[in-house]
Amino acid sequence: MADGAMRRARANERQRSPRPLVRRRLASGRGAMEQPNMTSDGQAALTPMFWLMIAATGVACGLFGDLMMAILFRAQHLAFGYHTGTFEAGVEHAAASRRVISLLVAGAFGGVAWFLLRRYTKGERSEIDDAIWNGDGRLSFRRCLGTSVISEVVIGMGASIGREAAPKLMGGASASVLARWSHLSRQQRRLLVACGGGAGLAAVYNVPLGGALFTAEVLWGGISLPVILPALACSVIATVTAWIYLPAHATYVGVPDYHFSASLLVWALLAGPLIGVISVGYIRLIGWVSHHRAAGLTALVAPLLAFGVLGVIGIRYPQLFGNGQDMARDAFIGGGSLGLLLALFALKPLVTALCLGSGASGGLFTPTLSTGAVLGGFLGLAWNIAWPGTPSGAYAMVGAAAMIGAAMQAPLAGLTLVLELTQNGLGIIVPMMAATISATVVAYYIDGYSIYSARLPARLTETH
Repeated sequence: MADGAMRRARANERQRSPRPLVRRRLASGRGAMEQPNMTSDGQAALTPMFWLMIAATGVACGLFGDLMMAILFRAQHLAFGYHTGTFEAGVEHAAASRRVISLLVAGAFGGVAWFLLRRYTKGERSEIDDAIWNGDGRLSFRRCLGTSVISEVVIGMGASIGREAAPKLMGGASASVLARWSHLSRQQRRLLVACGGGAGLAAVYNVPLGGALFTAEVLWGGISLPVILPALACSVIATVTAWIYLPAHATYVGVPDYHFSASLLVWALLAGPLIGVISVGYIRLIGWVSHHRAAGLTALVAPLLAFGVLGVIGIRYPQLFGNGQDMARDAFIGGGSLGLLLALFALKPLVTALCLGSGASGGLFTPTLSTGAVLGGFLGLAWNIAWPGTPSGAYAMVGAAAMIGAAMQAPLAGLTLVLELTQNGLGIIVPMMAATISATVVAYYIDGYSIYSARLPARLTETH
C-alpha cells in the first residue's frame, strides 16, 4: 500500500509544471499537489519570460494609471475652475450655468470622438473582459488608448461613469502588446492581460491586494497559486510605480475607525439580502442599457442629450457628477440626511445608466460602490431611529462592501477593496462579511449576472 501511494505521488509530481527542485518526496508518500491550490501551471506556464513580462506589465500599468489620472484631474480643474480640494467641492463652488455647460461640452466632445474612433478602428477589440473570458486576450492598443483618453476627459467634465475602466483597459492593452512581443502562449497571454487589468485598478486606487483579488476572482475566475502569485506581483509593481504621481495614502481619507456593535450586526443580517435584491435590479438596468446603447449616427448626439440632462439634475445634486468617489466618502464619514441619501441612491444608478446608454465608455466600480454607500447610510439612519447608537458611516461601509461584492459577484475582492480604499474597517469586518455574503448569495441565486458580464456585447449569430 505504501509503495503504491509513493508511486502515485511521484506520478502527480511528474505532472506538475514547473517541476519541484527537491525531487525526493516526504516519507508519507503523499504528493504536494494533493493540496488543491498547488496545481500545475497548465498552459499558462510561469516561465522566466512570463515573470519578466509580469514585471514589465506592472510598470506599464503604473505609468498609464498616472497618465489617465493626470488627464482626469486636468479636465476637472479646467471644467470647473478649481485647483485644490475635492472634485465635489469644486463642482459645488462652480456656477449652475458652468455645470450644465461643462456637461454639454463633454457630451459634444465625447459623441464626436467616440464616433470617429469606432468608425476608424472598426473590428478592433477593446473589451478586456470579453477578450479574457471568450477570446485569446488580444486587444487593440490604439483603440484602447483612444477609448481611455476620451473616457477620462468626459468623466473629468462630470459624466457619471467610473474612472477605473481606462487604467484597467490600458493595463490589459499593455499586457497584450508585451505578450505578442515576447511570443507567449495563448493561455499565458490571457493570464497576463488579466493581471494587467487588475493591476490597472490597483494602481489608481492604491489597492494592491484588492487589485490582485480582482484579477483572480473576477477576471480569471479562480484563486490558485499559479494565478494569485503573478496577480499579486503585477499589482504591487503597478501600485508602487503609480506613486511617482499618485499619493500613497488611502483613496478615502479621514474615515473613522468604527467599532463593532450588536445593532450593526443585526442590521447587516437584515440589510444584506435586501441589498442583494437591489443589486440584481441595478445589474439588470446596466445590462439593458448596454444592449440598447446608442449606435451609429445616433451616438453622435446621444451623449450631448444624456450629459445635458445630468447637468440639469446636477444643479440640485452636484454629488452626482463624476464617478461618485466624493459621494461615497461623504457617506463613509457620516455625512448626509435621510432625504439626501435616499435621493442620491435613487438618482446615481439612473444617471450612470443614462450616460452608458448614450454610448459613453467607462467603468462601473465606483458608481456601484457609491450607490451602496449611500444606500447603507440611508438604511442605517432609518435603523437608528429604532436602535440608535451606531454612526451612519459604519452602515455606509457595510452597504458599500455588500453592494460591490454582490454586483461584481466577487465577495472577497469586494470586502478587500473597501478595506484598502479606506484603510479602515477591521473593527466592523464581521458585519461587513455578513452583509456581503448574504447579498452576494441572494444575487447569485436570483440572477447571477455581474456588472461586468451584464455588459458583454451580444454574440454574433452565424448564418448558414
